[in-house]
Amino acid sequence: MYIIRRITLSCILLLATTLAVCAQEENDFGIWTSVAVEKKIDKKWSAEAEAGLRSRNDSRTLDRWSFGMATDYKLLQWLTASAGYVLLYDNNVEKISCHEDGTFNNWRPSYWGLRHRFNVSLTGKYSFGDLQLSLRERWQYTCSPEQEADRFDFDNMEWEKKTVGGKCRSILRSRLQAEYNIPKCKVDPYVSVELFNGMALQKVRYTVGADWKIRKKHVVGVGYRYQTVNEDDDNEPDCHVLDISYKYKF
Repeated sequence: MYIIRRITLSCILLLATTLAVCAQEENDFGIWTSVAVEKKIDKKWSAEAEAGLRSRNDSRTLDRWSFGMATDYKLLQWLTASAGYVLLYDNNVEKISCHEDGTFNNWRPSYWGLRHRFNVSLTGKYSFGDLQLSLRERWQYTCSPEQEADRFDFDNMEWEKKTVGGKCRSILRSRLQAEYNIPKCKVDPYVSVELFNGMALQKVRYTVGADWKIRKKHVVGVGYRYQTVNEDDDNEPDCHVLDISYKYKF
């Protein structure tokens, strides 16, 4: 058991060091917060509702609001299935285009828009003493309805309406997580790596954090996340994130 503890702590320190090195690069910074309520219905069923808020642009700009609901069903002692829906209200990043000679063509300021997201997941867990490993495979389907946004035409020096086409896409999210239950301690540290795959690997999230069980029903989480983006996914850049969460369980 002593060897397992040392290996776990070494992995946490290694990931934290890697993220600190990445933080020296030119990337964005944001704060992601969430408040959730979880209700255990019986031995197999549970339900959850969560509201979230994210910032970007070195946390100076609101990035999105969200509200989601999900339900979990324990298929086996080590395997859980879940399904959920999330309503997203995004602050879409501004865009500007130029002519070949470098002069401005069009400018579309940032604007708010809705997205609908559905997901189904399977999560397997296995414990080695106080160390718990989990693997979650989640299929996610997101739809953005068509809408209008204001755009400035520099050629005619006037504002015009631009139709932003709707789109739907699916993605597979694979998350591997290690959590360590420190004996006689209310704080449980964890590390995780999550891959987002569409037709190719789109982005990766590395997270190190801890959950603090203030009381039996109250859990506060604090974590640091580094995200790398390989494709233009949700207009998200490479970024560093301070993740803060609160969950009430009953």
